[in-house]
Amino acid sequence: MSNLHGFRSAKALCWTGLGLIAAGLAACGGGGGGGGGGDSTPQQGTLKLAMTDAPACGYDHVYVTVTKIRVHQSATAGTTDSGWSELTIPAQRIDLLGLTNGVLQELGSLPLSAGNYQQVRLVLADNPSNPTSANPLANALVLSGSTNEIALTTPSGQQSGFKLKANFNVTGGQVADMVLDFDACKSIVKAGNSGNYNLKPVVAVIKRLTTAIVGYVDPAQASSIVVSTRDPDNNLRATVPNATTGKFVLAYLPENINYTVVLAGQNLTTAAVTGVPVSIAAGTTTLNASTAPIPLPTSASATVAGKVTNTSNTPLTDAEVNAQQVLSAGQKLDVAWTLVDPANANYSLTLPLGAPNKATYVASGPLVFTADTAAAGKYNILGSAAGYTTQTTAPAVTLTAANSVTTKDLVLAP
Repeated sequence: MSNLHGFRSAKALCWTGLGLIAAGLAACGGGGGGGGGGDSTPQQGTLKLAMTDAPACGYDHVYVTVTKIRVHQSATAGTTDSGWSELTIPAQRIDLLGLTNGVLQELGSLPLSAGNYQQVRLVLADNPSNPTSANPLANALVLSGSTNEIALTTPSGQQSGFKLKANFNVTGGQVADMVLDFDACKSIVKAGNSGNYNLKPVVAVIKRLTTAIVGYVDPAQASSIVVSTRDPDNNLRATVPNATTGKFVLAYLPENINYTVVLAGQNLTTAAVTGVPVSIAAGTTTLNASTAPIPLPTSASATVAGKVTNTSNTPLTDAEVNAQQVLSAGQKLDVAWTLVDPANANYSLTLPLGAPNKATYVASGPLVFTADTAAAGKYNILGSAAGYTTQTTAPAVTLTAANSVTTKDLVLAP
């Protein structure tokens, strides 16, 4: 997958539900908060889990089979350390592409001792050696326009579970309602020209809130657009508009924050709506009506490509690269992002040359967009990898010639 969006062409899928029900809850310690009323037994709360998805890139289906979710209070706990609690889930495939625009797949609930939890591990089923229609691939994808399932390879972490960062509190006698926001786009990497696809789950653990930002684009452009924003923890929250209605929903956003909503697509002019308020009291913040879709005119594009290494010139094959534009008022727009090729740490991003159009949110009345010409063709290219400091190009890369390729290698320091 050489490009952020690679943009899947298939229509948005409606989630019909897989009816996942927790088959068993195995409490394996868990550490915990203090008891009350002189009772030395730690107070018990409940962790409720569901899954949703950010957009996928160039796929009609992305299937994963989650068998177990493990949680721990320590961010550094090893898989064999004491203190783990786990939720066992019946093996049933989930099509992540049915979970966009805030749609959830319920996973179950787990009793936990009160306290702060900082690590979640996601355990997936193994692919069968000889898949059949009755015993299909547990983890697979279908490329846009195809009907063939391609196995997703899990190079590491399969048995011990994929480690996810978390930071949530469980209170005695209450329910901590959390969502695993699975980013299929960032989680799947094509391994060179081998035809293989690696699965390295990128999942944000977020609170299930009653907040959302809703808007509309032209349905004719919907399959080419990704809508995103950054939450206060700097998690990139993204979705794709519905291909029939053009509606998009950015759900479960922390409240009392003003957001910048970015709409981007290959060969389209990027649009940004700034100062979008979100609050529990308001619930849903609506940007525009379906009769006045946010415009994204066509734009010529150019490509930035290179390799990500460390200071010892070792390729960082698990790195991520992000292209951002900075508006004149300072807002940062996530225009494109990709994981590097796991075979050689190369990346490639195709970016619009046109000046981004920006509008300030208004509670009533139409959004008024103007071109921010100072930002046209200028991109900060950010490289990041676990254990390394994020590297940003300085000065920004300036693209001017349509269909040109600019080489920009990134070197990350520990």
